[in-house]
Amino acid sequence: MKKLRGLLGACAMFWIGTVTAQVKDMPGGPRVNQLNLPEGVNQIARDVVWLHWFMLIVCLVIFVAVFGVMFYSIWAHRKSKGYKPATFHEHMGVEVAWTVVPFLIVIAMALPATRTVVAMKDTSGADLTVKVTGYQWKWGYEYIDGPATGVKILSNLATPRAQIEGREPKSPTYLMEVDNPLVVPVGKKVRVAVTAADVIHSWMVPDLAVKQDAIPGFVRNTWFRADKIGEYRGQCTELCGKDHAFMPIVVKVVSEADYAKWADEQKKLLAAQADDPNKEWTGPELIARGEKVYAANCVACHQGSGKGVMGAFPALDASKIVMGPKADNIQILLKGKAGTAMQSYAAQLNDVEIAAVITYTRASWTNAGKGQDPVVAPADIKAAR
Repeated sequence: MKKLRGLLGACAMFWIGTVTAQVKDMPGGPRVNQLNLPEGVNQIARDVVWLHWFMLIVCLVIFVAVFGVMFYSIWAHRKSKGYKPATFHEHMGVEVAWTVVPFLIVIAMALPATRTVVAMKDTSGADLTVKVTGYQWKWGYEYIDGPATGVKILSNLATPRAQIEGREPKSPTYLMEVDNPLVVPVGKKVRVAVTAADVIHSWMVPDLAVKQDAIPGFVRNTWFRADKIGEYRGQCTELCGKDHAFMPIVVKVVSEADYAKWADEQKKLLAAQADDPNKEWTGPELIARGEKVYAANCVACHQGSGKGVMGAFPALDASKIVMGPKADNIQILLKGKAGTAMQSYAAQLNDVEIAAVITYTRASWTNAGKGQDPVVAPADIKAAR
């Protein structure tokens, strides 16, 4: 029996060692066997770590003192030693002590904590403002001022489905990588205006010591400053639905020169990709564009096959709405459907993108050649808004 236990223990240690050797620290994310808070890359993060240890030590001292006195009293004054319980009703010194001492402890803990919380909420004097919008299940970033004014990007999970489904080895940044990160300059105070378009989300990046709930209908402000160039990763930390686990955040911190260069490239890219809803788009052009829009916005719920998820998200393949009059299909995209997870895409997508994705779904899978009005033009979306 002892040999068996020893063999099992050796196997367990070997397995743990093998797994640990294979898993490496994630760049800008959690570390292997990390038990403590991340050190962070700004003063607020360092203050949070200091507060964490300070509070922990204070609580530990109180625990040891209180239970030490209690256990000593039980042991040293037990009945078997002949001690008689005291009969006094109250004691002024004790009353004052257990009122004043806890008060002083609370003040000692509250002062540094309050100073840090106030600093975390002080968004004045920001060098840059970014509006962050949570969607099911991605993040939208809009640059309000600075060199990238007007730039809007959607940040989607970049981990391939093959890795998620176990058909390929997992990357070092598995489920913590995106196609379009939030890019900011190093050393600048970035004000983040956080909101949501559908349900409550939460925007959190531990290394930047920033966490703010995104609530539909409200804009809530926070800020961060990164003192070091690099990529820093976080996640949505509010349970927001089926793909909550697939909603990562990546903040890419670059030099001021690289940020100005990136901003210029983004503006040129947006200008090159600007869609003209008055252009006469052909059916094949809309289908090709719609396939990309579908992959970025719809595949998480309705699947690449259009079969949806039984009991949660309806199938688009052979759907009565997709196969029916285009007016109904357009209204679903523009207004969503109350009481379901289907949200409005009127703000997220432009006229060309909505027309393209509708045309793609009406021409794909078993829908091809069977439904009404197979091609939906951007002009149809513009007229329906």
